[in-house]
Amino acid sequence: MEAARLAALREAERQAERLFEAIEAERLIAPGRSEREVEQDIYALAAQRFGVTQHWHKRICRAGPNTLTIAADNPPVRTIGAEDIVYLDLGPVFAAWEADVGRSYVLGTDPEKHRLCADLPVVFEALKAHFEVHPDLTGAELYAEAHRLAEARGWRFGGQIAGHIVGEFPHARIPGAKDLYRISADNPTRLRDPDGNGQSKYWILEVHLVNRDRRWGGFYERLLLPETEAPGTEAKR
Repeated sequence: MEAARLAALREAERQAERLFEAIEAERLIAPGRSEREVEQDIYALAAQRFGVTQHWHKRICRAGPNTLTIAADNPPVRTIGAEDIVYLDLGPVFAAWEADVGRSYVLGTDPEKHRLCADLPVVFEALKAHFEVHPDLTGAELYAEAHRLAEARGWRFGGQIAGHIVGEFPHARIPGAKDLYRISADNPTRLRDPDGNGQSKYWILEVHLVNRDRRWGGFYERLLLPETEAPGTEAKR
């Protein structure tokens, strides 16, 4: 059963990555477009190309200073600028299984924004490696490591959490304290402990880096699993 669950989650993520490829091919992220327009176009594209009828969380497009915000925020809608950094955070449901993927894009030539985008998967892979060699790692400990790695590369960590569980839609109904299903300072339990149904927990790992003076940031997320290939994180336009 666990092998089937894991295979389903991997396939959901593969489909979500194909959705990203379609978004990039259609050039939905472009100067002069509003964040809301991009979100609406992603909804339509997911339905038409991939048959997606459910999203377990809202589609998120954040540009410029809005890239400092987290998923729970609702900043004023921004029009994408020619030199903006933009991130997408998507939660499509494929065959009743949740995907949760995030990528960042740089429009323009700002070297620091390009450096931040390049660092997103580097920090992700370092956190994954830390998780793999520490079997008793807690959510609070991995969250602290996310902050340490961000600082080591010259950034701040911008998220209130560094990830959460994912699974059959909707995973939010799994019994138990919600803090125990997040990678955050409020989770003192082992990430490898079973969930409230006695099943293995599968985690989404989120990397949200922001520049030192908090003017913009970038976001990247995918499954925290071994032997997953890291797709591209940046599109240059």
